[in-house]
Amino acid sequence: MKTLKFLFTTLLSAVFAVFVVTACNSQAPDSASSPGASPAASPAETLTMATSADYPPYEFIETSSGSEEIVGFDIDIAKYITEQLGFGLEINNVDFNGLIPALQAGRADFVMAGMTPTEERKQNADFSMIYYEAKNTIVSKAGSNLTDAASLEGKKVGVQLGSIQEGFAKDTLTGAEIIPLNRINEIVQEIKANRIDAAIIEDTVAKGYTASNPDLEFTVIPNEGVAGSAIAFPKGSELLAQFDPVLQEMIDSGKIEELVTKWFSGEPAS
Repeated sequence: MKTLKFLFTTLLSAVFAVFVVTACNSQAPDSASSPGASPAASPAETLTMATSADYPPYEFIETSSGSEEIVGFDIDIAKYITEQLGFGLEINNVDFNGLIPALQAGRADFVMAGMTPTEERKQNADFSMIYYEAKNTIVSKAGSNLTDAASLEGKKVGVQLGSIQEGFAKDTLTGAEIIPLNRINEIVQEIKANRIDAAIIEDTVAKGYTASNPDLEFTVIPNEGVAGSAIAFPKGSELLAQFDPVLQEMIDSGKIEELVTKWFSGEPAS
């Protein structure tokens, strides 16, 4: 009798448990089968952008409240484009000469770093339309009278490794000793310490550094050949066809000019 009672109690408990589970499941929203239900939002795909955050006002590290953040002209453009396309964005700081290799190795979906689409770079990456054009300058100690290519003959001239300025210096400055360095702030310090005589730096970047270092001056060199900044992608990337229309809309609507005013009218360099 105890055995029958035990079996009956066990069976009843099992039936009750099945009923409870079934009832709970029937109350849970099922977007795949419930008519009119909105599908659960899947997290947006996150794109990885590689940059060299030593190039104010294009990209640089801002320190506030004990935290560090990469900010700048390129960063605002990248955020706008990825938001418009529904992507998340992760930004990685890489030495400039490592940016194209990062694309090739699949460690980045795109690169923004004030990068000019030279023929050499086009062999290893695809590029967007030009979104901003700047000029090269000679940066040197104030009063040094280093104002053109001829004046740099026999001088030590710093350039950022892998930059368009490095190629320009090697092609243009005959008789000068070219000193490639990884970061712009290193180049500026080398000038201030008299270990190099001058540097070739983009004008928007030179303005910031000379504003915060009044012992330095710069002279603009007229552009010849390829100039301007574009976004780099891995060869064959489908993102290029998505990014270019948004870039064009930013140019047409005045958004790019708004960001130029925001970042290039001040002196964000430190």
